[in-house]
Amino acid sequence: MAALLVEESIYNLIPRVPYKPFKGPRYVSKLNPYVKHTIQQSKSQWKTMGPAKVHVPSPKDFLQKHSKEPKLPKRKKDQAGKKPVKLSVPHRTDHPVMGVRSQKNFINTNAANVIMGVAKKPVPLSVDRYQGDKFLLETSGLIPRYLKKKDYGITPEYVIRRNEEAKRAQEAYDAYVKKTLQDRAMKRLSDEEREELLDGLKKNWEQVHQAFQSLSVEIDTLPKKLNKERLELQMKQLEHDINTIEKHKVIYIANK
Repeated sequence: MAALLVEESIYNLIPRVPYKPFKGPRYVSKLNPYVKHTIQQSKSQWKTMGPAKVHVPSPKDFLQKHSKEPKLPKRKKDQAGKKPVKLSVPHRTDHPVMGVRSQKNFINTNAANVIMGVAKKPVPLSVDRYQGDKFLLETSGLIPRYLKKKDYGITPEYVIRRNEEAKRAQEAYDAYVKKTLQDRAMKRLSDEEREELLDGLKKNWEQVHQAFQSLSVEIDTLPKKLNKERLELQMKQLEHDINTIEKHKVIYIANK
């Protein structure tokens, strides 16, 4: 049925040559030998399976008695000639000296030691329960132990040292604050400096006024107009400063 549905055409009468796509040569990387060499170096031989051939021990090399015990070095000649150190413990063949008797009277000696000796003082104890549990009285806290110390009530040295350091630090801080306030304090202008400043302002005003009078009568350009405004502002500021200084006889200058 599919063959009948194909439309008739003259081009279908000519046999067609099957199309074969062009296949280029296979790509081979230039770095292939280098990569193989790097991979071969990174591999570890016998990592899981062990070596290919294992050396089998010979039947003649069997384990012998005392073969694994550590062997001591040979004794030197100098040590062989020395005599061994004699021990303080008597030998089993030694016999004690018999028949030696002491002339000391131990009974009289002990009695004299007891008579002449100082009686031992009993240790002060404290009992806190009716069963008779005893504790040292000195460490129990029932006696004024620390009140009787030689250094009781005396300030420790570390406290004195710390107080001195704090005092020195406070003095240094006070000196720094005082110096800062002195640097920032306002300075009074003397009469000579005030007169000198006033004369300088007046001279400046005269110079600006002379420059102002030297201007042309006709101001028809922008630069001339700006120059005139600048001179007027300078004269106005100088007049204001001169009036302020003449009005106040005492002047203070603030330090920035």
